[in-house]
Amino acid sequence: MAQTEPTAWNDDLLKNPHAVADKRRRVQQMFAAIAPSYDLNNRLHSLWRDQAWRRKAVELAQPKKTDRIVDVACGTGDLTWKFFFQLNHEPYLAKVTGIDFTYEMLPIATEKFCKTTRELEWKRTRRSFSDPRFLQGDAQSLPLPDACCDVVSIAFGIRNVADPLAAIREFKRVLRPGGRLIILEFSLPTNPLLLAMYNFYFRKILPRTATLISGDKTGAYKYLPESVNTFIGRKQMMGMMTTAGFTSVEQFPMTFGVCVCYRGVAQ
Repeated sequence: MAQTEPTAWNDDLLKNPHAVADKRRRVQQMFAAIAPSYDLNNRLHSLWRDQAWRRKAVELAQPKKTDRIVDVACGTGDLTWKFFFQLNHEPYLAKVTGIDFTYEMLPIATEKFCKTTRELEWKRTRRSFSDPRFLQGDAQSLPLPDACCDVVSIAFGIRNVADPLAAIREFKRVLRPGGRLIILEFSLPTNPLLLAMYNFYFRKILPRTATLISGDKTGAYKYLPESVNTFIGRKQMMGMMTTAGFTSVEQFPMTFGVCVCYRGVAQ
C-alpha cells in the first residue's frame, strides 16, 4: 500500500515555524497547494478587510505615474492589481512587476488581470503602457538589476521568507535612492482582550473553515496563526528596515492592530 505524503506542518514544527531548517521548501509546497482557493479564503477570513489593507499600502507608497513598481510575494496579484489599475486607468507610463516564489500562484494572477481588463474593455483604450509582468523569483535574490525601481512592496509575505533581513536588504538593492519600501503584514493586537479574541478566532476557527474550503493537506492554515504569533514584533521589523539602510521608517497599525503597514525610504 502506497504511503501518503506527510503534511508540511505538524504540531512539533509549528512550535516555531520560522526556525524549521527547510522552511523555504515547506512554504513553497504549502502555497502551491492552496493557490486555487487563496483569494476566497483571504476575503472570507479577513472579513473582507484584506482589500482595504492593500488600498492603504498603495496610498502609503505614494506611487507616481512614471514609477517602476515591484510587488514581491505577489501571490494571486491582489496588491499588484491595485498598483497597476490605480496608476494605469489613464495612459500613464508606470510599469508594475509581480514576483512570487510559488509558480502556481502566477497563472492565477495573470488570468485575474486578463479577466478584469476584458470586463472593463480597458484594452481597447490603453495607449502607452503594457500589461504587468509576473515572474517567479525568491525575495532574497530578486531577478532584477540594482537600483531599477521606485517602489517595492510585499504583502503578507515577509514572515514566510527564510531570512527576512536578507530579503529587506535585497529590496534596498533594487530600489533607487528615494524609493519606498512597503511591508504589509499581520500583527498581534496590543489590547489583552482583543488579543485573546483574535487568537481564539485565528487558532480555533480559521484553521478549520479555511482547510474545509481549500481541501488543504499541508497544514497551511495551522501554519498561518503560528507564523504570526512567533514572528518578530513591530519594533524588530522597524529595526531590520533601519539596519538594511532605510530611513523615515514608520508603522501604521490597522483594524485594532491585526495588520500593520511599514514604510521606509531607501537612502
